[in-house]
Amino acid sequence: MPFPDSEVTLARPSVIAIDGAAASGKSTIGALLARRLGYLYFDTGVMYRAVTWVALEHHISPADEAAVTALVESLTIRVTPPTQDDGRQYTVYAGGRDVTWAIRRPEVDAAVSPISAYAGVRRVLTEQQRQIAAGGRIVMVGRDIGTVVAPDADLKLYLQATVEERAHRRYLERQARGEAITYEEVLASMRCRDRIDSERAQAPLRPAADAIIVDTDGLSVEEVLDRVETLVHQADVGT
Repeated sequence: MPFPDSEVTLARPSVIAIDGAAASGKSTIGALLARRLGYLYFDTGVMYRAVTWVALEHHISPADEAAVTALVESLTIRVTPPTQDDGRQYTVYAGGRDVTWAIRRPEVDAAVSPISAYAGVRRVLTEQQRQIAAGGRIVMVGRDIGTVVAPDADLKLYLQATVEERAHRRYLERQARGEAITYEEVLASMRCRDRIDSERAQAPLRPAADAIIVDTDGLSVEEVLDRVETLVHQADVGT
């Protein structure tokens, strides 16, 4: 028998999953949303980037699945709140080293997709991510949160935008960091990454069946954030 309305207490969704392709806005929106809600923000993509950076530092070929998998099984990755006031959203440690900005280098961009497609790499990191999500009160972003990492998340969002729009955003980001790169190069790289992420056998990029699609084309960060926050409130659940 249903409880009377007076006995129902509404609560915000505790685990919020935000998925989307590169530069869809999920990291920016996820961090801002977590701050508004007072939740933990966790970007799972930085873990795959950290593995990629360490592999390159150790001269391990991104094509060597066995070597990369052995590496991730012995590698300690930690993600903490920001330790420096330099614009970072978090601090990423790999093997005890601060690699927060190193994992954003072009060579990591070029190699992270094939490395993140390896079954062994995903197995190790997915288990760690599930343990983090189990704590609740978290906004977790990535490419397979709603489908694999946290399929029981209270709210699943999928941010999308055209590849041209996303490439433009990433181009401006890299220009701001002083990188010498053209928009055409960024666009070609992003198309390649989209193809790898969508066609990989392990946890391909796709929205969960029950995810809410949020189109970010032509919208400001504030407009997307307001839309997402409205969806959070609409997803309040009875406890």
